[in-house]
Amino acid sequence: MKIKKIFDLSVTLSPYMPVWPTNPLVDIKPTGILSRDGYNVEFVSFATHTGTHVDAPYHFDERGATVDKLDLNVLISPGYSISPKVSQGEIGERSLREIWRPEYDNKAILLRTGWDKKRAYTKEFLYEFPGLSMDGAEFLISRGVKLIGIDTLGIEPYSHSDFSVHKRLLKQGVVVVEDLANLDQLQEGKEYLVVALPIKILNASGSMARVVALELE
Repeated sequence: MKIKKIFDLSVTLSPYMPVWPTNPLVDIKPTGILSRDGYNVEFVSFATHTGTHVDAPYHFDERGATVDKLDLNVLISPGYSISPKVSQGEIGERSLREIWRPEYDNKAILLRTGWDKKRAYTKEFLYEFPGLSMDGAEFLISRGVKLIGIDTLGIEPYSHSDFSVHKRLLKQGVVVVEDLANLDQLQEGKEYLVVALPIKILNASGSMARVVALELE
């Protein structure tokens, strides 16, 4: 097996970048300066669910697995990027069925909406992003999908204030990856090795991740 190409699907963390509306803003500042101290070191401050990140079941279930306990066989697995139609802000079962292929079953699925290209401090980007409907989530569960990623701030629309889709997926042990980028670089329907490795933080509900897709020969 040989790696032909690596696609970076991660958002770059930067000071005061747009994040989930109720999260604190990112702060990155130098604490060690080469000319002064002989080395460079940075201090960072932000929520664990900032930028490209992985949600663990503990996010909504006090007895659920924490991010440090997630199965590496799920976090590193074959997967596909797909572009289902969005209807009234939701990706539903119907739109997923229209483009579904048998080879997608039991694989990681990355949902491309193009929302990462809208990143800005706008009402649209922060509050009006699309996401999975409940029947869309149920369909993916029924197809054996164990990791679902999306290029928006959340797996379901912001208006779903009860987080019902989050809760359903995580209760089923599905790993959720949010705020992906550059899914337009992946060929729809082509298999990649998806690598979504969160920082191993003890007992955390999730954490930032460097997510890449590997094109293999």
